[in-house]
Amino acid sequence: MILDWFHQHWRALLEIAILAVTIYAGIRFLRGTRGAPIVTGFLIVLVALWLVTAGLRLEVLSVLLRNFFTFFAVAVIVLFQPELRRILAELGNLPFVNSLREQRENIEVIVRTVERLADVRIGMLVAIEQSISLQEVGEAGIPVDCEATPEMLETIFFPNNAVHDGGVVIKGDRITHAACIFPLTQRQDLSRSLGTRHRAAIGLSEETDAVVVVVSEETGAISYAYKGQLVRGISLEELRAFLTSVLVHAPRPRSLREWLRAPFVRRNSSSSETHSRLTLS
Repeated sequence: MILDWFHQHWRALLEIAILAVTIYAGIRFLRGTRGAPIVTGFLIVLVALWLVTAGLRLEVLSVLLRNFFTFFAVAVIVLFQPELRRILAELGNLPFVNSLREQRENIEVIVRTVERLADVRIGMLVAIEQSISLQEVGEAGIPVDCEATPEMLETIFFPNNAVHDGGVVIKGDRITHAACIFPLTQRQDLSRSLGTRHRAAIGLSEETDAVVVVVSEETGAISYAYKGQLVRGISLEELRAFLTSVLVHAPRPRSLREWLRAPFVRRNSSSSETHSRLTLS
């Protein structure tokens, strides 16, 4: 009986599902865009006119409103042309190819930053989040939420900058927090010459699965801490090889929810990145 009912109504269910997904995507698309207030104003005026037309049975105005919806659709396309192009570009990308490429690009951001800061002996402490969240560590720092680039990381760690003290948390291709206080290791077998940055790197790697990269302010030496172990005095190629072995994973299939959210998350991230750059400067 249930199968018969489903066989008779599957088209209606499919239409409802398509409409629900379209409305959900449309709401997420409109929210936070520059044209959202314009569209909201248009809808308020149209609803008010429709109520007046239906209540008073104004036939001429009713015909005009029905024809106006066609022009309204064109107006929406014109208003949101940049956002639509960005979303279509996102949907046209191949996520299974881009995932590995993006992971390697994230590693190159770290390597290039380390290279620049090590040359001029500017201290650096960066934690790369993996499966264990570093949100608790980030709460003690300053929220940043911007794209991770060598220029942004150099700006954060530049001496006398208001947020240069402490560590930076990176998740994926974004800097989430700066000026974070990492837990210091309690190990007694470490050399007394080991500085606070290196002890903090070991401490965080003991409590989480994060990869912590350190540049010494005194010597410019490059180190990393992982699973409670500190490896010091490595080259850029050794750092790149280690980060690749730990951070580059085979891509997993995206869920339907992730596919729907991806374009909007990237768009919202871009706007917050611009705000973060202005704040830090």
